Amino acid sequence: MSELRERMSNAMCLRGLAARTQEAYIGAVADLAMFYHRSPAELRVEEVQAYLLHLIRDRKLAYASVNQASCALRFLYRRVLGRPEAGFDIPMAKVPKRLPQILSREEVARLIDAARTLRGRTLLMTTYAAGLRVSEVCRLQVRDIESAADRLCLKVCHGKGGKDRYTLLSPRLLAALRTYWRDTRPQRWLFSNRTGSGPMEIQTAQRIYYAARNAAGIAPEGGIHGLRHAFATHLLEGGVDLYSIGRLLGHDHLSTTARYLHLARAKLTGNTSPLELLDPLT
Repeated sequence: MSELRERMSNAMCLRGLAARTQEAYIGAVADLAMFYHRSPAELRVEEVQAYLLHLIRDRKLAYASVNQASCALRFLYRRVLGRPEAGFDIPMAKVPKRLPQILSREEVARLIDAARTLRGRTLLMTTYAAGLRVSEVCRLQVRDIESAADRLCLKVCHGKGGKDRYTLLSPRLLAALRTYWRDTRPQRWLFSNRTGSGPMEIQTAQRIYYAARNAAGIAPEGGIHGLRHAFATHLLEGGVDLYSIGRLLGHDHLSTTARYLHLARAKLTGNTSPLELLDPLT
């Protein structure tokens, strides 16, 4: 597997795949090898498809997980092993379109206040106030805070797809970050790991969120990504247009941002029912 792993790693680097995507793809291929106790290069198409069916029927993985495994195996066999595309067909599972839980403004405030430490409160506040992905907030650097009066923004470096963008830095968040800086004196990474040698682990940020959520008595649904959903939904409810929200979130397509139209309660429940427009019934 080691030679094949190296070939796949090189191919993914040449294709410019993100580091987390590369890790996920290598993991999916390793799981396939462990399942059959053979090199994936020796497997037939039918065996790979049977493995994917096993993931769905026996392991009952989420559709998103099966899709990721499918993508990884497609890449391996088509890009690395050179199998003809027409001769290898892995069906993609449909991902159910479920609306995520959206925290109310009051719940977000309770969640942030419930964090046990100043570091935890600042991390959760930054995630919500800037609409960041968990990987983005973990990798924030001190230099990414542009606090000049004519700037007042956060720079997100190497976000999803390797893209940079700017997002909001509110005066309230800036004040909180200054308090955190005076207390912690971070050097490079705003939220570093235990040794200070690198950024905070994503799992650590998730644990901070779960602990605060439980302490605040909020329904246990979703993870820290819910703060990003809340950021977008609350902006939309506050009257900010979809295009601006999409730019802040780093979306490439307006259709991706438009999903928040289904989550903004004020936009839906605030409308008048067509029943009210009818003439009085006799």
